Amino acid sequence: MKLAMTEAGEGPPLILLHGLFGAAQNWGAVQKALAPRFRVLAFDLRNHGASPQDPAMDYPAMAADVAETMAAAGAPRAAVLGHSMGGKAAMMLALARPDAVERLVVADVAPVAYTPSLRGYVAAMQALELRPGLTRREADAALAEAVPIPGIRAFLLQNLRFEGERPFWRLGLDAVAAAMPVIEGFSPPSGARYDGPVLVVSGERSDYVRPEHHALFHALFPAVDFATVPGAGHWVHAENQAGFLAAVTPFLAA
Repeated sequence: MKLAMTEAGEGPPLILLHGLFGAAQNWGAVQKALAPRFRVLAFDLRNHGASPQDPAMDYPAMAADVAETMAAAGAPRAAVLGHSMGGKAAMMLALARPDAVERLVVADVAPVAYTPSLRGYVAAMQALELRPGLTRREADAALAEAVPIPGIRAFLLQNLRFEGERPFWRLGLDAVAAAMPVIEGFSPPSGARYDGPVLVVSGERSDYVRPEHHALFHALFPAVDFATVPGAGHWVHAENQAGFLAAVTPFLAA
């Protein structure tokens, strides 16, 4: 499918892919910072943002969407930067379609299966009664037990829209819920590897990319390098934007 996107800047094309529950808008500050040097295209992945919804949420489907949208945007080959779920989609694109990826940045995720730690968020979002008159404050309170960190609740509630008679989730929540085992996992194509330049950027306070993951990165991406952003957790590009840009900009400009 062709994905919704936002575009800024001119120069070599750079694709930005958000994580689970996110959207292209989450890259706004990073996109603006990189726009003087690159044509920056931030995509809404399927079942997220303004992109079409579909029951399939596996990484081959997401990678195919990205390749189709890149071609439609006149950027069939580009640098690709993905965070979390978007990082897995970016890795799948590089492995399945190496001709489409000029260089790859993977932000705080590894090509491994993760524990089902986010399913409680999905269940809480599904359980929210989307009644007429529901306020954002009430929705926030309803999610508080399952999602105790206010910043994460605010991030999730970016997907709740209050236009019309009753609120609605902008993302394909049921499709996401059904696909959580697939989203948590990662199965690279048999025998595939990507030989182009790769940078893995981790948050100092995050445990998503561990030392034991490095061997798998090297097997799939022989030209991989690693960088750590000080003081940042999993949302590395938001928690220390300056540190994130300091790590990725020289790599992207090389």
